[in-house]
Amino acid sequence: MGKTTKYILITVGVVIVLLVVGKVTGLLGGPSKTQVATEKVAVRDIVETVTASGKIKPHLEVKITAEVSGEIVELPVKEGDVVKKGQLLCKIRPDALKSAFERNVASYNTQKASVGNSKQLLAQAQATYDNQANIYKRDQTLFDNKVLTAAEFDAAKASYEGAKAGLEAAKQNVIGSNYGLAQSSASVQEAQADLDKTSIFSPIDGVISKLTVEKGDRVLGTIQFAGTDIMTVSDLSKMDVNVDVNENDINRIELGDSANIDVDAFLDKKFSGAVSEIGSAANVVGTNADQVTNFTVKVRINPESYVALLKKTAANPSPFRPGLTATVDIRTNHVNGITVPIQSVTTREDKKTAKPSDANSSDDDKQVKMSTVVKEYVFVYNAGKLKQVLVTTGIQDDSYIQVLTGLKKGDEVVSAPYSAISKTLSDGMLVEKVDKSKLFDKPADN
Repeated sequence: MGKTTKYILITVGVVIVLLVVGKVTGLLGGPSKTQVATEKVAVRDIVETVTASGKIKPHLEVKITAEVSGEIVELPVKEGDVVKKGQLLCKIRPDALKSAFERNVASYNTQKASVGNSKQLLAQAQATYDNQANIYKRDQTLFDNKVLTAAEFDAAKASYEGAKAGLEAAKQNVIGSNYGLAQSSASVQEAQADLDKTSIFSPIDGVISKLTVEKGDRVLGTIQFAGTDIMTVSDLSKMDVNVDVNENDINRIELGDSANIDVDAFLDKKFSGAVSEIGSAANVVGTNADQVTNFTVKVRINPESYVALLKKTAANPSPFRPGLTATVDIRTNHVNGITVPIQSVTTREDKKTAKPSDANSSDDDKQVKMSTVVKEYVFVYNAGKLKQVLVTTGIQDDSYIQVLTGLKKGDEVVSAPYSAISKTLSDGMLVEKVDKSKLFDKPADN
């Protein structure tokens, strides 16, 4: 091979390499275009939700505690039993309290007899007073007519005053006896109430959701403090999910808002409900540096959504057990309007120059000041060219966001990739539209 032929081949090779490199890098054949995927602007339903997790609890739950101390001698129920209002749940040995009741009854009867005796003494004192009053009246007349001496009249007057004082003392004795009778009656009622507390009856219709004692156990009952926990009776016909909602979302929730409920114990089931209560007091968790403020919201589970799970032979009105974990999606708002994918909306900083307001300002005041305003934009695709459009947005769900102004139905907006939308795309930029799946294809291995 001659030198001339060799140089020609080398030259051709170099030219081919330069052409390939130029094509790849965009130096030849025009600049390389950013590949994007687009989606049409359409009218859709958007449901805004607030998601929170919590525990399932009965709407009505009563803790049964001991009010008197003693040994449990009857316990006719067990955990899981269905009970009716007024049904006997537990009985504490009543011997000591029964004796106290009988002592108080005896004291009451004694006091009652004392009242009767004091009334008879009052009648006797009244008769004595009447007699002495008549004698004193006659002696008064005789003394005025100079028939009785002063000594005889003074004796009659003293007898009259003594009878009067005796009558008043008898009246007060009757009053005191009546007060004593009322006190004894109150003691009897108190002893009767304590005796009645040895038998504990169900205050509601419900289910024994928790039982902490057994027959033969001793329980402590006090007046100042809560006594021994015996059991918990729950009305399972109305079940709530108690969730903690962050302070940023609580103002979006209203009473009656519908909700979808997912219960961890029923992974393949969906339940419905509605907000029944919104807490007024905040629950603050954590320290000052990282504290979180939440509010308790109760979501009532719709019985119709779980009626199919109830067993025909079961008396339990609910398939849920208190304490189960659940997640609720509370629907706070719903619109039907112009929407675009969430990732289509990006922000750009709009820098404005603030002019000095006073011509006599100092040199420092006259310096140009810049203010930054962040605005929302989308990129509308038209024949390979982008147009940056200012928009205002509304509510959003997991996939789409409402656009209030700036777009119309049928516009084609860039929906991917988000890295390009948020950073590199600009107004008037030329792009290449491709299928969204091609943007995320892995390059083939050589």
